Amino acid sequence: MEFTEKISVITGASQGIGETLARMLAREGALTVLLDVQREKLESVIRSIRNEGGRAASYLVDVGDPEQVSDVIETIRAEHSRIDHLVNNAGITRDNLIMRMKEEEWDSVLRVNLTGVFHLCKSVIRTMMNQRSGRIVNLASVSGVMGNVGQANYSASKAGVIGLTKTLAREAAPRGITVNAVAPGYIGTPMTEKLSDSIKSQYLNIIPLKRFGTPEDVAHAVRFLLSDAASYITGEVLHVNGGMRM
Repeated sequence: MEFTEKISVITGASQGIGETLARMLAREGALTVLLDVQREKLESVIRSIRNEGGRAASYLVDVGDPEQVSDVIETIRAEHSRIDHLVNNAGITRDNLIMRMKEEEWDSVLRVNLTGVFHLCKSVIRTMMNQRSGRIVNLASVSGVMGNVGQANYSASKAGVIGLTKTLAREAAPRGITVNAVAPGYIGTPMTEKLSDSIKSQYLNIIPLKRFGTPEDVAHAVRFLLSDAASYITGEVLHVNGGMRM
């Protein structure tokens, strides 16, 4: 198993892509540390992973709160002496047209989707630099590359994640740390299931592969970037969108 004894920290891990990835890495031997704000869902995923023979731990964390993030990362480091993987997957949407978008809708999305990534990277990077090893994968989005009507806040946050990823990749590379992003297209998750049927139909019409992606499609891409096979890849954005953006 490739990830035996690895310590893998995953945010937004109580459902969707984060949950799928946590299960995948646990099956390959990693100790998966799941961070989220949804207590009951988080506890359910932890129980399930353990029942399957995997190792997992969980913490309730608001990634937009720097003190909470710093405290939990210090706890993880103290308990396990190292952190091998960080996957910044937590994200929210508050869709609206710009002319109708409220300040709270803008601020809340940027706080979780971009500032949260900053908090986690900042808290983890010193440990990885001391180890002279580590993998960071940040979840961006096709919306951060193409833009999307009604998602100025979400698109801006994900475009920011791409810029943050490339900058940190340059800063961390001399210590053997890789930092990459994965940009999903339309993926069937609890977040996207909230969209109307008409919106879903519009997306399907512009996807050359003529299907929506699955959390497994994205998790496999993240898993690759965490693996030894991707040791010479850093500062890149891996697009997983069925050809929606070429």
